[in-house]
Amino acid sequence: MTTGKLRLGVLGGTFDPIHAAHLQAAAAARDSLHLNRVLFIPAGDPWRKRDRRVTPAEHRLAMVQAAIEACGDPSFEVSDLEVRRAGATYTSDTLRELRQQGDVALWFILGADAVLDLPRWHEPGVIIQLARLAVVPRPGPPVDVGALDDLVPGLSAAIDSVAMEPIDLSATELRARLLAPDRLAVDERVPAGARKYIVEHDLYRPA
Repeated sequence: MTTGKLRLGVLGGTFDPIHAAHLQAAAAARDSLHLNRVLFIPAGDPWRKRDRRVTPAEHRLAMVQAAIEACGDPSFEVSDLEVRRAGATYTSDTLRELRQQGDVALWFILGADAVLDLPRWHEPGVIIQLARLAVVPRPGPPVDVGALDDLVPGLSAAIDSVAMEPIDLSATELRARLLAPDRLAVDERVPAGARKYIVEHDLYRPA
């Protein structure tokens, strides 16, 4: 275990919208890896999702802030670091900036399915130099991370597995349900604060 440093979990993503699985993954990573805090960082300009409509960053940030405030967990915090940064959002830039802010050990929290996609990210080798990967299980067969070492040398050695029951929940599914007439049927899946913000600002309506 890394000692003498702040043990910080970093949960990035589009959060369009934030949902229960995000909060459960953060709590599981915190408990499994003895993290002091988990920082939720909504992407400002998610460059890999430019092929679809993305809710404006200020709304996504506000939804995360409302959800974290409502859940009342003192170990959860929200950062607007990526929303403030101009240009495309890159995880490697975010981790560099966090490392420059003090004596901190970083764990980047992501799902096992995202690990398979990591070789396609911007500067994946830099990501695993700056942070360990806190990998949360997802439904489906186990991920053969060893096979990714040829693409990102050292990837498998950078992984810490998070103990958690896989959750089959995605923001894509939630957006589809929020467009339906019974949009409030997603109560238990969208955290209370975020759900209130969605209704107040009439988000996730047809273009």
